[in-house]
Amino acid sequence: MYLDGFVIAVPTINRQQFHDHASQADALFKEQGATRIVEAWGDDVPKGVVTDFQRAVQATDSETVVFSWIEWPDKARRDAVMACADQWMNDPRMDPEKNPPPFDGARLIYGGFAPLLDEGAAGLGRYIEGFIIAVPDAKKNAYRDMAATAWPMFKALGALRLVEAWADDVPNGKVTDFRRAVQAEADEQVVFSFIEWPDKETRDAGQKRMMEQDFDGEMPFDGKRMIMGGFRPIIEL
Repeated sequence: MYLDGFVIAVPTINRQQFHDHASQADALFKEQGATRIVEAWGDDVPKGVVTDFQRAVQATDSETVVFSWIEWPDKARRDAVMACADQWMNDPRMDPEKNPPPFDGARLIYGGFAPLLDEGAAGLGRYIEGFIIAVPDAKKNAYRDMAATAWPMFKALGALRLVEAWADDVPNGKVTDFRRAVQAEADEQVVFSFIEWPDKETRDAGQKRMMEQDFDGEMPFDGKRMIMGGFRPIIEL
C-alpha cells in the first residue's frame, strides 16, 4: 500500500461545495486505480502552542481543516498515475473552470508516504484521529516499534485501524507544506498517521485512557511539534 496525504483549509460555508467538488475529482483517482479515498471534515481540531492543523494550512477562523488521503495498491501504481497528470488534468472533473475548487489551493499541503505500520481493517471507521509528526531519521525504527507496541492498546480501547506512514515524496511548497507544518529539521522526516475509530465517543474515551497511561522511556520525537485532531469522514470511496 502507498498513501497520498492531504491537509486543506476550506471555508466552512463551502462544506457542500467541497463535498461536490471532491466527489467528482476523487472518482477520477478511483478509476485510475486508487483502492480507497477518504475526505474527513474537522470536528475536534485543537489549537496548539507550537504547531497545529490550522497553522499547517494557515486556516482562518472562518475555515475548517480537512484531513484526507488516497490509498494506492503500491507506489508503482501511484507514480504511473501521477506521470500521466497531463492526460487526466484534461478531464472535466479536474478542470478548475468546470469543477472549481472551493478552497485556496496555494495553501493545500500534500505528499506521498510509505507505510511503516498498517494494522487493523480499513473502511470500518466512522471517526478519524489524524496526526502529523516530525521524526528524526535515526529514530525511524524506534518510532515504528513504539507504534507497534501501542497498537494492541488502541485496539483494546476500540480502535479499528492504525496507519503510520513515512515521508517518501513530500515536496516543499511555496506557501505551506508538510515539513513547515511540524517545523521539521534537516535530519527529520514527516510521518502522516491516523487512527480509525467506530465513532467519536469511542475515540474520546480511548484518548482519555491513553493519556492516563504511564509510558516508559523517551518518546522518539518532539511531542511539542506533533499535530493532532479529530475528523468526521464526509466522503469515502
